[in-house]
Amino acid sequence: MLSPRLLVILRAYWKHERPAAPWLFAGHTGNHLHPQVARLACRRAVTAAKLSKKVTPHVLRHSFATHLLEAGVELRIIQVLLGHDSIRSTTRYAQVSAGVVAKTRSPFERLKKTG
Repeated sequence: MLSPRLLVILRAYWKHERPAAPWLFAGHTGNHLHPQVARLACRRAVTAAKLSKKVTPHVLRHSFATHLLEAGVELRIIQVLLGHDSIRSTTRYAQVSAGVVAKTRSPFERLKKTG
């Protein structure tokens, strides 16, 4: 899923850096970046933001799924976006906040009043 706003930023980066194909973000050897690079970048961003919670790329993946779910995106769509074969994996990722649960109206409240 690529945000149109992010695409504008990535295009500007590409025009400025002109990275060698096929990678938009290549390592020193010209190959794809090692996963450790993403973990290090995440750790540095957490430190710079002075966050007290533990944040990892995996936590960001969970947050992505949770935000989509809370925005009303169907669980099946989230499953496809995350690349999961099983809906069970997706349900572990997408956790609903207590605030969203508290705001949920009972179906009883939608019934027509009689009398």
